[in-house]
Amino acid sequence: MGSVRYIFHGRGKTGLAYFFILRHWPVTAINHKYSLMKLEIVSASRHSEEEFWNSSPLGISLKRIAWDGRLIPRIKFSNGNGLPAVYNEWIAMAGDGSILVFMHDDVWIDDYFFYQRIIEGLECFDIIGVAGNRRRVDSQPAWAFKNADLEWDDKSNLSGAVAHGKHPFGRISRYGEVPAECELLDGCFLAAKKSLLTSTGSFFDNRFEFHFYDMDFCRTTRSKALRLGTWPICLTHRSGGHFGTDEWRKSYMNYLEKWRT
Repeated sequence: MGSVRYIFHGRGKTGLAYFFILRHWPVTAINHKYSLMKLEIVSASRHSEEEFWNSSPLGISLKRIAWDGRLIPRIKFSNGNGLPAVYNEWIAMAGDGSILVFMHDDVWIDDYFFYQRIIEGLECFDIIGVAGNRRRVDSQPAWAFKNADLEWDDKSNLSGAVAHGKHPFGRISRYGEVPAECELLDGCFLAAKKSLLTSTGSFFDNRFEFHFYDMDFCRTTRSKALRLGTWPICLTHRSGGHFGTDEWRKSYMNYLEKWRT
């Protein structure tokens, strides 16, 4: 067995100190334990197959780390459906031993230890992301905002880091301490074991084609007592979000109607 190191400490709702533990497994142990576990990267793209691989951040990133045969791209090309429909389809189709990573196609994977990062994160949490909020408040319009005026929540409630830019290794936005247990996660990257999602009935709601699908998914999984958390994985997101549009506001109303808060 590898050595154990405490990598983060904080205070939970009870005020008691708590710790997350990262096990440093020898390389041989990692290979033995996870060599048969595939990591299926699920994404939907409006690009054609050729355009995706040659011009999208995710496609270019996956070609860069294609040496790792444990990473299996599951891409819906020329997609016209909402993200939940695509994601749910792959939840159903994936092998029982698979790990599913749901990503936007405008995300660069800067971290070439991508597989190991996700394995480590899922030893501590049921679902991991790269940015999130430790709390949820009524009428919250996004993981980072605390009211409908899109006012940022207090930094003490936020967690994670994501780079932004038109090119990989963009300017880093650091939201707060990471790792941390969260109530809400940013949907640009989400990872979980397929077996856990299916055994708990944790799926994406098709009524939220893009906006609020991640907020809704987080609340669904939390209602089933799954543990959500941020994990340090180096990504660059080309988009900063599309808040406040008519489509966004419509989805926000649907979200509030569903959850009543």
